Amino acid sequence: MIIYILRRLGATLIVMGLVGLMVFVLLHLAPGDPAAVIAGDNATPEQIAQLRQMLGLDDPLPVQFLRWMGDVVQGDLGVSIYSNEPVAQLIMQRMEATVSLAIATLAFAVPIAIAFGVIAAHRAGTTVDRILMLFSVMGFSLPAFVLGYMLSWLFAIEWKLLPVQGFTPISEGIWPWARNLILPSVTLGMTYTALIARITRTSMLEVLSEDFIRTARAKGVAVPRILVKHALRNAGVPIATVIGIGIALLIGGVVVTETVFNIPGVGRLVVDAIARRDYPVIQGVILVFSGIYVFVNLATDLSYTLIDPRIRY
Repeated sequence: MIIYILRRLGATLIVMGLVGLMVFVLLHLAPGDPAAVIAGDNATPEQIAQLRQMLGLDDPLPVQFLRWMGDVVQGDLGVSIYSNEPVAQLIMQRMEATVSLAIATLAFAVPIAIAFGVIAAHRAGTTVDRILMLFSVMGFSLPAFVLGYMLSWLFAIEWKLLPVQGFTPISEGIWPWARNLILPSVTLGMTYTALIARITRTSMLEVLSEDFIRTARAKGVAVPRILVKHALRNAGVPIATVIGIGIALLIGGVVVTETVFNIPGVGRLVVDAIARRDYPVIQGVILVFSGIYVFVNLATDLSYTLIDPRIRY
């Protein structure tokens, strides 16, 4: 197990290096000049050129990349071109809102999705199964920003039950913190819920057709016990896999959801940085998100041994 973890961590370093290279190249090939954005519309070409030289944007791309990677290896994500603040500090300032949204989304999506999948598999072919699968199709089909605006209009504007935007730190109270996260987490969690529910149903159907399930039924074991202890446990590996893979959906959906609900998180930070061509901030955020995703996948792989003791690395 230790050797496997060390190998994966070594591969992670290679992946992060490739991600950094791809992000750096794509950003610098994209149109737009951060110096021109900072200097403003009234700046002269000479002023823009002087600013580019001050920011190091006139150096060859390989030199800029090696300089940036050298700083990253030392734990320095660079300094924002626009605000002149450390990128790591900017990310940490926004991280509470993003992590809160991700936790709330997982708490909402995973239990509901697994319950829907188990019920749909148990009632396969019935009206209940069709309704739950219709919900899954709708969850995939409806864009997050459309659902977000619909929920905001209904619950915030029409019924005035929930706030339409913003974020309240948890230090100001559990209920104010949770109240601001209900609409964003439901919006972000719909696609995630639909994905997990469909995979759970498929995996459960395979397990429910196994001989040991028929034996348990013949012995008179209660249906809830069969579904939860016997079937769900043996169907757990594909479900854990899709939960881990679905983290990518959360990372991508955070950007849209935080923009719709005006949440000052890391997603909003990267959107603002793209508008300003703030290369260090964009590179730093994508690198952090990529690292989170890679380590979540590693944790998902390691969880297989807890779900199924027969799996060994």
